[in-house]
Amino acid sequence: MKYLKDENFKMDMDSAEDVQESAVLLEAQLAEFRRQMLELPPNYDPLARADLLLQMGRTLIRLEKNQDAWDAGREAFDIFTAREAWEGAVQACDIMFLADQPESLPALGQGIWLTVTFPMDPELSVAMLQHVIDETPSDSDGAAVAATVAHYIVDLRAEGRSREDLMFYTNQLLATVARRHSDVQNQEAFSRWFKKLELDDPAKFLPRMRNVVDVLVQDEWWIDRDAIHSKLPVQ
Repeated sequence: MKYLKDENFKMDMDSAEDVQESAVLLEAQLAEFRRQMLELPPNYDPLARADLLLQMGRTLIRLEKNQDAWDAGREAFDIFTAREAWEGAVQACDIMFLADQPESLPALGQGIWLTVTFPMDPELSVAMLQHVIDETPSDSDGAAVAATVAHYIVDLRAEGRSREDLMFYTNQLLATVARRHSDVQNQEAFSRWFKKLELDDPAKFLPRMRNVVDVLVQDEWWIDRDAIHSKLPVQ
């Protein structure tokens, strides 16, 4: 999986030498991305720069250069949104969230709003919603809502082997959230919990997801949601 794998590469290292070697490799990758950016032709497509900024941002996160990663993600976000390239914008939001900066939560909220609004790689949608689960207290309903929306999106949008893998993943995610939320240990208890929290009806859990997003973003919206909604085929 591209977005749901463990990115904490240092945890997998056997020695300080391995960590140092990986850092050297990442710095070399970063230098290559910067070289490619400098060599963009004068009439380059802005999306080409944005794609390079995403690669730089991911590398900077792994190097723990979080402010630089944020800056790369924010610039990429502006380019992608200007071109209405929403999946790229969500990837930029993911980088900004992982950069752990003052506006990382608004970035997460806007990324979730976009990934629920527009069809895109379901794995990216699940990854964004899992950030909410990871950041939410165990006894909060927000994690349950996020896990349910992740499962719902996969059910609607994923296909083939990817659908099988992601359905299994989101089922496990829901089970984990249920255990930590209400000590749910079996299928019967899970069914009661699921119904009690009204997670069986999209007409109820999707508005609750919007409330979670509003809490994350507050007044820091960088997109015009009304203008975007006006262009949707079904409103």
